[in-house]
Amino acid sequence: MNETAICSAWERRADLSREEWYALSPLLEACLEALNTGHARIATKTDAGWQVVEFLKKAVLLYIASRSAQIFQEGTAPCWDKVPLKTTGWTEKHFQSAGFRMCPGAIVRYGAYIAPSVVIMPSFINMGAFIDAETLIDSWVTIGSCAQIGKQCHISEGAALGGVLEPIQSLPVIIEDNCFIGGRTGIFEGVRVCEGAVIASGVILNASTRIIDRTTGQHFYGTVRPYAVVVPGSYETAPGINVSCAVIVKTVDAQTRTKVGINALLHMES
Repeated sequence: MNETAICSAWERRADLSREEWYALSPLLEACLEALNTGHARIATKTDAGWQVVEFLKKAVLLYIASRSAQIFQEGTAPCWDKVPLKTTGWTEKHFQSAGFRMCPGAIVRYGAYIAPSVVIMPSFINMGAFIDAETLIDSWVTIGSCAQIGKQCHISEGAALGGVLEPIQSLPVIIEDNCFIGGRTGIFEGVRVCEGAVIASGVILNASTRIIDRTTGQHFYGTVRPYAVVVPGSYETAPGINVSCAVIVKTVDAQTRTKVGINALLHMES
């Protein structure tokens, strides 16, 4: 992967000649294949926190721009797209090597990484996403471009996790290890859910959603702290006018988290 060449092409993308697009194609293919196999990822965790790998986002967008739509035949339903599915042309050998289980109706675009032991129910996973080991993606989940999901997570039925492919410099939605994301939740605009957190059904989180700690009264935005248990709530902005928010009703340590079921955590007294 040639970061310099990709960044240079990105700056000149409106003026690239046909020959330059042709020369760029192998570099873009290499980036998408690295994302597809998990050898690269859109965001990485460092000692300083999560960092976005901007040139890979640029590569994804250039890859899409460089291709023409075509028919991809998947099962009985053809699609008209610029990007093939991850499993286009796969045989039993490919699935055995990849090590994940994918139920009928699941759609995963090329450029998304699915780790071994992941289970994918009927759902949609977009390019650039990263799903780590032993995670369950339940039915009718949608996972946007570049979203990052850790190990041993449970993403419940009907949850929507936005990506964040653009702006280039923005981090995507990040769900760290051992998180539970409840049914019909929505997490968008680069929100980070830290390790071990439990998000109850129906919670909507974006960058401007107020997250209120019930115990301390503190307010947070954009990040759910480790092992927090979060439920839907509201707060009054004026007499008779309430605005939706998320409420941290308790924080549990890792030991309690491993011993107590999710439903019990949501109903335990703080």
